[in-house]
Amino acid sequence: MSGEGVVSATRGPGQRVMAGEALPGTGGTGVRVAVVCCGDYGRETVARAVERVLALLEQEGELVQPGETVVLKPNLLAPEPPERAVTTHPEVFRAVAEALRRRGACLSYGDSPAVGSMRRAARRAGLDQVAQELGITAADFSSGREVSFPEGVQNKRFTLAAGALAADCLVSLPKLKTHGLMLVTGAVKNQFGCVPGLLKGEFHLRLPQAEQFARMLVDLNRCLRPRLYVMDAVVGMQGNGPRGGQPVQVGALLASTDPVALDAVACRLVGIDPARVPTVAAGHEAGLGVGDLARVELVGDRLEMPARISFAVPARRPPTWLLRPQLRNLLLPRPEIDDAVCIRCGVCVQMCPLRPPAVDWRDAERQSAPEYRYDRCIRCYCCQEVCPEGAVHLRASWLGRLLAGGR
Repeated sequence: MSGEGVVSATRGPGQRVMAGEALPGTGGTGVRVAVVCCGDYGRETVARAVERVLALLEQEGELVQPGETVVLKPNLLAPEPPERAVTTHPEVFRAVAEALRRRGACLSYGDSPAVGSMRRAARRAGLDQVAQELGITAADFSSGREVSFPEGVQNKRFTLAAGALAADCLVSLPKLKTHGLMLVTGAVKNQFGCVPGLLKGEFHLRLPQAEQFARMLVDLNRCLRPRLYVMDAVVGMQGNGPRGGQPVQVGALLASTDPVALDAVACRLVGIDPARVPTVAAGHEAGLGVGDLARVELVGDRLEMPARISFAVPARRPPTWLLRPQLRNLLLPRPEIDDAVCIRCGVCVQMCPLRPPAVDWRDAERQSAPEYRYDRCIRCYCCQEVCPEGAVHLRASWLGRLLAGGR
């Protein structure tokens, strides 16, 4: 992928990601994260990078056994083309599939998008064509089965996609992007697509606080136990992610068997403090993985992303536990619609988990953008997440920014 619409993460004018230098502040021994340079989505380039990250992890043992059934779980948030950097790139999907097939795995793939059907999202993202070329079948991610998980820290029962439960193991293929609620969506967040259909909205309704939602995602990962995570960070997304942000050239593929460590390294790679990411903090606390970078062993290419780069993030949220319930909606960032950008599609209204929705039409003719009832809004940011035009932005109050430590 080249050029148009893609910016490079930088330290300052003209200073780009450098190979051959150490990622600052990491080291030690323990869990392993493989990081490999991958400057573009050329088929051979991606294939070599994927083979390298898998080989680096296989120094500690085989990742899959011959004959095992493996479900590939890409990020198919919405039906968007690859150049938008919303979904896992088809060449990453292809390279991982071919590498696992060489190791004897029997493959299928699936996801439950936030918007539209999996087939439509996969076709638009280019994954459907790759799957047909390789003879990879689509797993059932539309119907679900309830499973008990008594070991859950917070959530002890889930309804999960039948296809995710039918295989011997799950291999997660996340995309590195910013996220309104979780700040970053990566390895841990990617498994939310194993919850079928509209059931995802129920979690937002029941768990509106970021910390609660993160603990649910951690329990979900502990329940599903994916075998491997390979992150597409060749081109990530900054700013108004996970759908309406700006593509950013990062130039790396990352892989690990530990989703928390993988997300922590990815955050550091793009200048985000992992401690600010709720899924990293909750995952480390619950024992899903290692969030302490001092205990993470980095293998592969030595990359440096400095502490100050132009990887923009959504508005900061003050820690929810600081806020009295009656003050949360006053102090948390609130979604706002840019009337000039809004195309009046109504996706934000449809995806609001509240009924009646907290965002709704001002008039039946839809002459202007929907408006919010902020006294009802639970700040789940589903509207911002799914807007196809990036018309919904999060705006923090001055007091909220003060409590969050930002400007």
